Amino acid sequence: MVEVVPLDGSIDADVVVPGSKSITNRALLIAAMAESPSELSGVLFADDTEAMLGALTALGAELDIDRDQHRVRVVRGVDFAAVKPGTVLDAKESGTSSRFLVAAAALAAEPVTIDGEPSIRARPIGDLVDGLRQLGAEVVPAAGAAATPDEDSPTLPLTVDGRGRGGSVVSLRGDASSQFLSALMMIGPLLPGGLVIELSTRLVSVPYVVMTAEVMAAFGATARIEGDDEAPIVRVEPGRYSGKEYAIEPDASAASYFFAAAAVCGGRVRIDGLGRHSLQGDLAFVELLGRMGAEVTVADTYSEVRVADALNGIEADLADCSDLAPSLAVVAATAIGPSRVTGIGFIRHKESDRVGGVVAELERCGVGAVEEPDGFTVEPAPVRAAVVETYGDHRMAMSFAVLGLANPGIRISNPACVAKTYPEFFTDLDQIRKGSVGVAVS
Repeated sequence: MVEVVPLDGSIDADVVVPGSKSITNRALLIAAMAESPSELSGVLFADDTEAMLGALTALGAELDIDRDQHRVRVVRGVDFAAVKPGTVLDAKESGTSSRFLVAAAALAAEPVTIDGEPSIRARPIGDLVDGLRQLGAEVVPAAGAAATPDEDSPTLPLTVDGRGRGGSVVSLRGDASSQFLSALMMIGPLLPGGLVIELSTRLVSVPYVVMTAEVMAAFGATARIEGDDEAPIVRVEPGRYSGKEYAIEPDASAASYFFAAAAVCGGRVRIDGLGRHSLQGDLAFVELLGRMGAEVTVADTYSEVRVADALNGIEADLADCSDLAPSLAVVAATAIGPSRVTGIGFIRHKESDRVGGVVAELERCGVGAVEEPDGFTVEPAPVRAAVVETYGDHRMAMSFAVLGLANPGIRISNPACVAKTYPEFFTDLDQIRKGSVGVAVS
């Protein structure tokens, strides 16, 4: 457990956050599927990305890893025709790794088993499994796996045998996890006929799908979203990935906690390397703060938030940037007037229930909150001392730590869960109090 010590005054900080987890795991997998070497810079090294690195090595990729310099060189990618029989990939607690690896396993010439920690085993993956089966892959519970209560909601561990695949058209729900769609998109260029993914419902988390297409394009592949908003189509052209030098930008989700700190405590926070050309939809957090009354600048090479007065409540649909819901919730707790967040019913099945959990912990801190079918409302109130339960969820831990910067007595249980995406978070959060200008958080 860690107690967050409140700041004495407002913030004035230049902050450096680690590389994007979402881009890192996409770039690692795509580079490992490329026909020539790649060098990735700005790589995030955290539990989720270490899971991907370990799995790619198990598949036969040769990686030169420099953690001090945040670089990974893919010396030799995965030869899916030479994957060893009995290969088992450990996704650990990484949702992105588990989904991406289940899809990639369908390319192998031998069956591949994907497993993970209990928290990942509990997360349904049925939509992705159904998509792979439509392509002709056989996906079954791994030998020794516990019986699944609902056969229509398979979970890890799974064994994927892609030797029978031959299809090129998949029908998928758009309102399930965008990671299912991204996983299929990334293997699409390596399928003989490419891939067409017909979405039967409106697509959520659109920026993550666009991000996937942009990273694919950087390595020479083509994927595009077509059709109308209610039932779009994602078309992936057949081809190959080519290796390249690729720089991974800072993590916009991680940046949201520092922007939120400026909102809660007042002051200024600037994040370099995260500007208007960002691939990440979560940079929308600064726009949300702008709507609440913050002074916001999004330039080519940086983003900055300045807050001089208390912010106002807001209504926001976060269907496209749902990871921001806990961050926005703690800002809303200190705003003037109520806030309402909608469009996020699907995040009940993330690392934790990020609807019910957010409401429960706000109430524990003395803030009014009401759970709704697809979101929550927040009614600001004086924050009281509390031990915040994180449910093992890194985003719950980081968001509620921000609340402690302006309110005494906020203690975070299981703070180690931040290692999933940001191992040095609490060290970095503490550094913003060590100077008035140019505080570098690294």
